[in-house]
Amino acid sequence: MISDFLRRGFDVHPLYVRCGLRWEEAEVRRLRRMLRAASQPRLKPLTVSWAGNSAILGSRHWSLRGSRVPGRRSADSSVYLPGRNLVLLSQAGAFCAAKHLPAAAIGILRGNPFPDAKPAFLRSMERAIGAAYAMPFKVWAPYRSMTKREALNRVPAPGWLRHAFSCLAPVGGRPCGRCNKCAERDSVLDQLNGSDKAPARPH
Repeated sequence: MISDFLRRGFDVHPLYVRCGLRWEEAEVRRLRRMLRAASQPRLKPLTVSWAGNSAILGSRHWSLRGSRVPGRRSADSSVYLPGRNLVLLSQAGAFCAAKHLPAAAIGILRGNPFPDAKPAFLRSMERAIGAAYAMPFKVWAPYRSMTKREALNRVPAPGWLRHAFSCLAPVGGRPCGRCNKCAERDSVLDQLNGSDKAPARPH
């Protein structure tokens, strides 16, 4: 999404919301690498905010520690984190209000089955954030009609994808290879193989 918005001439203010989830350390490191590779004047410094929800999920929830994460053959519904987009957009709204930005973008894809990915929810967040900060506000979900492969095909420079990361239980900062997200990533990269946009597999 960052590369796509930069290519279209937008200033981009990246925001990462930490919630205490088990993959965040590895994910933030990869994100910082990606941002360094993409450095240009319209790409602003990364802001990392905190919205911990371990007390709500319970200390042994699979996204935190303890229980095994959903495996390679698990249904997508097994990775549901209640209120995930509500938390992310609430933080994004506060961030945008502080910086006088009129919109936030979120990378929801086609086929997302969860209630906080539906158009009605996104419209309600626009209204709530706008009312909370007394400003016009938009939530953009530019890839809602796309598969992950279609969204990746909008990336202008495949070298960026070397730093991509998606894993529920990283080991030493590397993908575990056994979880739902590793299976999804491998499937998408296999589909991209042979195209001129195919990146090397992240490791």
